[in-house]
Amino acid sequence: MAWQDDFEAKKKTARDALRIVRSGDRVWVQQGNSTPQPLVEALVARAPELHNVEVASMLTLGNAAYVRPQYECVFRHNALFLGSNVREAVQSGRADYTPIFLSEIEDLIDGGELPLDVVLIQVTPPDRHGYLSFGVAVDCSLTAARSAKYVIAEVNEQMPRTYGDCFLHVTEVDAVVETSRPLLEIEREPYTEVHHKIAERVAALVPDGATLQLGIGGIPDAVLTCLEDHRDLGIHSELVSDGVIPLIEKGVINGARKSIHTGKAVVGFVLGTGKLFDFLRENPFFEFHPIRYVNDPFVIARNDRMVAINSAIQVDLTGQVCSDSIGTRPYSGFGGQVDFLRGAARSHGGLPIIALPATAKGGTISRIVPSPDTGTGVVTSRADVHYVVTEFGAAYLHGKTLRQRAEALIAIAHPRFRDELCDYASKANYLARTLVV
Repeated sequence: MAWQDDFEAKKKTARDALRIVRSGDRVWVQQGNSTPQPLVEALVARAPELHNVEVASMLTLGNAAYVRPQYECVFRHNALFLGSNVREAVQSGRADYTPIFLSEIEDLIDGGELPLDVVLIQVTPPDRHGYLSFGVAVDCSLTAARSAKYVIAEVNEQMPRTYGDCFLHVTEVDAVVETSRPLLEIEREPYTEVHHKIAERVAALVPDGATLQLGIGGIPDAVLTCLEDHRDLGIHSELVSDGVIPLIEKGVINGARKSIHTGKAVVGFVLGTGKLFDFLRENPFFEFHPIRYVNDPFVIARNDRMVAINSAIQVDLTGQVCSDSIGTRPYSGFGGQVDFLRGAARSHGGLPIIALPATAKGGTISRIVPSPDTGTGVVTSRADVHYVVTEFGAAYLHGKTLRQRAEALIAIAHPRFRDELCDYASKANYLARTLVV
């Protein structure tokens, strides 16, 4: 059978395609801008017929109705990274959170620890050879599709075709649901004066020819605006957002001095708007790869001058980084923070950086803390931390004693909180006692 005939035979409505789901199944939902919302809605519509269905995903967008209280006995969400659409459900105990390095999720899937019955993905229409491109997000979903018992593909006419290790053949899909709709978007977060001050300090550390890992949010976007005078920057990052477009158009980001994938921006997925999707369409500068490759610390380390820029909720006086929870309440996830900090640490000329505002809640709470709040998880150990940057300076912690770490971190805390941090550090014997002669 020609692939065209196979494709036609697999076409279904979303409702008919989702009839394959049975009680007790585990369903994977692709994440980010590629969240297959029509398939998710069709799944939720089957709630009266189902019970005990696990819905596993990373950060999804749109309406995650399966976490609503009325579906508590029908669906149980397993978040490998939390977004705002599932956060309350996880914190309330109606859904679960799995702390895990982003680079290791695919090992769970094809290693048998997280076997998948049904996978819901969103892809482009097939090319003339029958290949479907994953478009703006390969993430872990290519691996998920190749490991699952049954694959349902939303084939969206408006998904931009991209390149790299990001293709699935029509013959590897079990059901096709054709759509033509705009992708879900994430608008850029406006960056503040504080973000800009932090960004200036981070940019001052970045050498020409560096390869960058950047997330999404005010600080990464502000950092990008501070790099316009740099030359020959590259990208090797689990994700990028709209903020990279101006630097690519100006030639600042060109990948010319990258050690691997020279002249290419290597990413696992993007989080952005229609402007970014249009920029990506058939753009050979970008290569999309599964996260197990992009976030592999050994692959990351092969990029000379690798600069990894990640954020945090809290950093304690010994350098422990808390970034996935607030107290006992899960907030986000491990993501690729540890993957990239460790990779950058082993890169020739690499810079692992944690960047965060010195305060939260309108300046009433210090983010440089004596110790993590009760129940807060430590994502990055103090031995993994090199640079911590706030609007008040940059502290270099690697190879430093507890005393040196406490002194350096107090110096970049907000001045309003430095005295109480000094008091705690003295009582904890982090700071040297005055010698009496």
